Amino acid sequence: MKALLFVALTLSAAGLLALSTDTPSLPSVGSNAPAFTLPSQEGAQVSLNQFKGKWVVLYFYPKDFTSGCTMEAHNFQRDLDKYTQKDAVILGVSVDTVDSHKSFCTKEALNFKLLADANHEIVQKYGSSMEYNGAIYAARNTFLIDPAGVIKKVYLKVNPQNHSEQVLADLAQLQGK
Repeated sequence: MKALLFVALTLSAAGLLALSTDTPSLPSVGSNAPAFTLPSQEGAQVSLNQFKGKWVVLYFYPKDFTSGCTMEAHNFQRDLDKYTQKDAVILGVSVDTVDSHKSFCTKEALNFKLLADANHEIVQKYGSSMEYNGAIYAARNTFLIDPAGVIKKVYLKVNPQNHSEQVLADLAQLQGK
């Protein structure tokens, strides 16, 4: 009887552990940003470590060509010069393909990098995956990463309409400008 109880408890604990490892957790403010390398819309591999010494706005979004994602991308594009003046780069990530990103950038005249996470690995690392109608997408979350690679601000379920302005204001505050 004791052996059966031990086996049951062990299996229960293993099941809970499996559930907790399947649930993505968000990297927290003050932690090092998880490393990644993903292909951009040009097909080139882009790594977070390429941007050491710069601020990085790493934004996750659900899908190319949708209204909210297009609005958010247009606003980042509109403010691109302001980010450049603040020594910041914008990197967008979704689970769309490189070809989808290329078409999206061309159609919407986007001049910053969109990264394709078709296998959902980085979306998971950043705790930014969601399921909708049985498909996995990136949740609309953003991470503001400092020049040393430390996460300074986390934005969850952002409003695409005013998000770029919010990030710029926080960036100015964090830089003391």
